[in-house]
Amino acid sequence: MRSYSRFRPLLGDDTRLLSASLPAIANWPRRHPPKVLTDSQIEHFLHAFDLTDPVGLRDHAIARCLLDLGLRGDEATHLTLDAVDWRNGIVTLHRTKSQRMQHLPLPVQTGEALARYLRDGRPQTDSRALFIRHRAPFGVPLGVAAIRNAMNRAFARCALADRFCNTHVLRRSMATRLQKTGVSIKEIADLLRHRDVNTARVYARVDLERLRTVALPWPGSAS
Repeated sequence: MRSYSRFRPLLGDDTRLLSASLPAIANWPRRHPPKVLTDSQIEHFLHAFDLTDPVGLRDHAIARCLLDLGLRGDEATHLTLDAVDWRNGIVTLHRTKSQRMQHLPLPVQTGEALARYLRDGRPQTDSRALFIRHRAPFGVPLGVAAIRNAMNRAFARCALADRFCNTHVLRRSMATRLQKTGVSIKEIADLLRHRDVNTARVYARVDLERLRTVALPWPGSAS
């Protein structure tokens, strides 16, 4: 109708009243659901790493940190050996987007992936960085681009590269899994280190089963 009301003046018609009566179209921020991995896609993704290879062990441990802890790529690059409290099962983030120290629970599967990498994959070096280069120069912490490329190669190996790329989809997938298990939006926002709880509300749009329970029936339908 708006296009039509703009067209009619070209023919000499006065459409000002018509244009003024047309309702505005809502343009909600973050109106599209986030792109996330399904449970089966996550399983395929995690099996895309060669656990007999040191680099594969490293990249698998990174993937588990991104998926299980909801880390940003930059947060993963700044993890150190001292960040993991093995006795209490806690990971401490010193460099976050909000510039605040954060303590996260260390899931068992994440701890196992890290321990295997440290035991069987990580090169001997004086560097305290957790994830480091396996080629010269040794001991240099992996950068964000290197982590992103490692995850993209894994997406390609499990035939998901046409739908997913970069590290942020893993962080979003973690949030969506928590939402589906009943974790509150406030708790998800805290775990993902969001300053504004509204930023995490977008993940509720992916939980289709819960959305169906609150959907109103279509006018005139039987249910």
